[in-house]
Amino acid sequence: MTRHTLSLDQGLHGYLLDIGLTEPDVMRELREFTATHRLAKMQISPDQGQLLGWLARLLGVRNHLEVGVFTGYSALAVALAMPEDGRIVACDVSAAFTDVAREYWRRAGVDARIRLVLQPALDTLRQLLDEGRAGQFDMAFIDADKPSMPAYYEACLELVRPGGTIVLDNIFLGGRVVDPQPSDPPGVHVMHAFNAALRADRRVRICVLPIGDGMTLVHKL
Repeated sequence: MTRHTLSLDQGLHGYLLDIGLTEPDVMRELREFTATHRLAKMQISPDQGQLLGWLARLLGVRNHLEVGVFTGYSALAVALAMPEDGRIVACDVSAAFTDVAREYWRRAGVDARIRLVLQPALDTLRQLLDEGRAGQFDMAFIDADKPSMPAYYEACLELVRPGGTIVLDNIFLGGRVVDPQPSDPPGVHVMHAFNAALRADRRVRICVLPIGDGMTLVHKL
């Protein structure tokens, strides 16, 4: 028994993956390919990917929204967990990163389920609202630039149905949110304020998980 979450050193994290990770080959291959990229730290961990797939199955997700794609690992995790008629709208601005995503989505046979939109995510979210898609998404995953997190969150809160879930990534920012310094990037200060405000948001219930760089699960009431 312990009253505190254990810190995971390399050995214990490896054990966690050994006993708990069930990762399709195509996801493992994408993760290993991305690990060679100079920005590999932008990819979620495999246990985070498994959590997203698990949530998609638990919630019966058929319409999913992703803000921030990178090389496509998180979208692939959700797409593989969805039924054949499931659909994802994936928002990003980088053709170079998402060209990798497209290739692995194709190899996994889920490319037809994913609509990739290459433009600023807020533009895409506003377009979806203008198209009348408020309340039509079962789940959203936000893993993009932190200064825009409050705006992404508010738009996704409109687009996700009551009872749906929004997953927020990198809420710890490597621990810098605990005591932001004047020299820290703007995103650190934004996330510090956003995390505090989210706890008081009466439109939702939240569960904060110490997985990866911190994830918050938001249940829309």
